[in-house]
Amino acid sequence: MGGVVTVFRWELSKLAAQKRTYLGIGAAILVSIAFVVALMLQKGAGPTDVPLGRTLHDTGLATPFVVLFFLSIWGLPLITALVAGDIVASESNNGTLKTILTRSRERGQVFAGKALASLTYTVVAVFAMAAVGLVAGTVAWGLHPLTSLSGTSVPVGHSITLLVWSLAIYTVALTGVAAFGLMLSTITRSSAASVVGTLMFALLMQLLGVLPGTELIRPYLLGTQFAAWHGFLRTPTDWAPVIRALWVCTIYIVAPLVTGYLVFLRRDVASE
Repeated sequence: MGGVVTVFRWELSKLAAQKRTYLGIGAAILVSIAFVVALMLQKGAGPTDVPLGRTLHDTGLATPFVVLFFLSIWGLPLITALVAGDIVASESNNGTLKTILTRSRERGQVFAGKALASLTYTVVAVFAMAAVGLVAGTVAWGLHPLTSLSGTSVPVGHSITLLVWSLAIYTVALTGVAAFGLMLSTITRSSAASVVGTLMFALLMQLLGVLPGTELIRPYLLGTQFAAWHGFLRTPTDWAPVIRALWVCTIYIVAPLVTGYLVFLRRDVASE
């Protein structure tokens, strides 16, 4: 366990030194700010056909939910792919993987540390986006009770709790994208191929969800789980999509992680 923690800290320090780390998180933050500024300039107009879109100007609490809705399909998966698809492949490109694996750390520890670093980046990106959106929305429209998707008024404190839970369940789904990216990063040894492949995977999940004839598999697609957080915004809470997302996402997370782990264990680094 100590070895995993050491590798994890090491990977975090490497992420902190990379421009793409700040590019992704900065993009998520800027979208939240730009979204609020645009709505303020439109003076009352806004997206009324999205969850909580009609209540955007009533409370700043609605802002992070609406921004999450818009970024959940491609924005946050892309931000996640930037790191998850690069975190192993970049070592091959730079010729540093051999050095890493010849140190005192076991391969399993190195892979686990990289997986945890990818997860940490994903969590930070999602919650940073929401935190900035909440602050910006509050500055623009104040902090008032939120109107749920069922039309009931939700107190400020409970609304913030619902926001945290919504972000958490969405992050679980997004971790499926991160796990797939980590697997591709391990297999392809190419950062570009891994990042693009991970984004294509996320978009494919979304595409399959809207194609006719996919109704039977639609509830089990990863893209469908991106909307599981809507269940927290109903009164009473609709736990069905949340519970389904937990076990469906577990499959999408575990399968690529195990695959990537096995490939990493057997990887020949002599020629790298």
